[in-house]
Amino acid sequence: MEFDLNKRHCYYFNEISKIPRGSRNEKAISDYICAFAEAHGLPFHRDEVFNVTIDKPASHGYEDSAPVILQAHIDMVCEKNGDCDHDFEHDPLDLYVEDGWLKARGTTLGADDGDGVAYMLAILEDDTIEHPPLECIFTTMEEIGLVGSLYLRKEDLHGHRYISLDGSGLSTTTVSSAGSMEAEISQKITFMPCNLPGYTLSVRGLAGGHSGSRIDKEPGNANILAARILKEAELAGLDLTLTSLQGGNKENAIPREAKFSFVSAADPDKLKAKITQSIHEIAQELSVSDPGFQAELESAASDKCMSRAESEKLLNFIFLMPHGFLHKSMAVPGLTTASLNLGVITTEEDRVRLIIMARAADDSQRILIGNKLKLLADLIGLEANVPEGYPGWPYSENSEMRDIYRRVLASRGLTLKEEATHGGLECGVIKGLDPEMDIITFGPVYEDIHSPSERLDLKSFDEAFVILKEILRECR
Repeated sequence: MEFDLNKRHCYYFNEISKIPRGSRNEKAISDYICAFAEAHGLPFHRDEVFNVTIDKPASHGYEDSAPVILQAHIDMVCEKNGDCDHDFEHDPLDLYVEDGWLKARGTTLGADDGDGVAYMLAILEDDTIEHPPLECIFTTMEEIGLVGSLYLRKEDLHGHRYISLDGSGLSTTTVSSAGSMEAEISQKITFMPCNLPGYTLSVRGLAGGHSGSRIDKEPGNANILAARILKEAELAGLDLTLTSLQGGNKENAIPREAKFSFVSAADPDKLKAKITQSIHEIAQELSVSDPGFQAELESAASDKCMSRAESEKLLNFIFLMPHGFLHKSMAVPGLTTASLNLGVITTEEDRVRLIIMARAADDSQRILIGNKLKLLADLIGLEANVPEGYPGWPYSENSEMRDIYRRVLASRGLTLKEEATHGGLECGVIKGLDPEMDIITFGPVYEDIHSPSERLDLKSFDEAFVILKEILRECR
């Protein structure tokens, strides 16, 4: 299978691949899309974060049909191999074909979501395609928290039928996604001189992973486990005071490693025995869900520590906070509907920060989790910044758009597969603006997204474009 630039969706994928478009670096690709609209005489609008919306009138015979929204994000994840000197700020992607797959040499390909962008441009320029009125929305900064879509306004959406082109699998559609909220809990620290024996508790070896897709497997959270081990020592009557807490790298990843440092006047043998007991008990608990768990207590000299009250507040909050997998769907087998993840803990010069990501399909559950975190922080005496977050997309049994998609696939001998995700999607943001929005996600087959091994199956890239046009034809 060749990457045939005579096919307009391939042509546009190749064109946008020449333009650097990492998250927060989308102005150039946004300029390109605006210039495209001007060249084709199509009305368009661009907002302050470089989202672009292009409208196209209905084709002949569809003038009275309800509008359809097409949407894709124009940013991409920029990752490369260690031996690759690609400059994502300036260099075009180096595309090549191998065994029917389109790839980028040494870097991510940007098929997520470049294929959707290419499809929309190809449809917008082609006046032979049958379709209802189209509203094509190109959003920015999706890969760093759905940021661009949060700037969309309800009055900008002119239809209740929506095809998200940030899907994949050719015959697979998403039917639900989680909303999300990122809370920050913090404690101002006043370090004091200290000459007590110092220690560091290290937790490592955990599986980690994405807090949306793996949280239901109940893996260990290094931050939670480190706090538990030390709090259990305190509850056993052993004195300790924290000096530093560090754990995790990303709020949306389950932390695999953590280091909590502290000082203690307790008998070293008794302290070590209690901590060893907790480590052994946790290892037994995680023997199936996270068998790689390891923890170690080492001596580590320290000449300063937090106040006892500050230390106790932090350990109490982490020990008591709800965490991990919380609820599952009764309608969609295997779907997690609510969870939260203490993804990052950092100790700065005068403050400790806890970054917690909560996910929920229902807005009420997301708000409930946020209220619990804020109330717990207030009761303990920590500072809490708990924003509203963005909404989820709850499952709906009935969908005209899914019915259309199903019929089009059946005519080609394919069966629609429905999936739900505990990750966040722009669909949830747009559904929050218009609860009546009828949504499908759609796209070709691509694999290993967000990594330099990312690849797009060219056969499905062609076939999906044909299917997309057939779906639009059926949207009378």
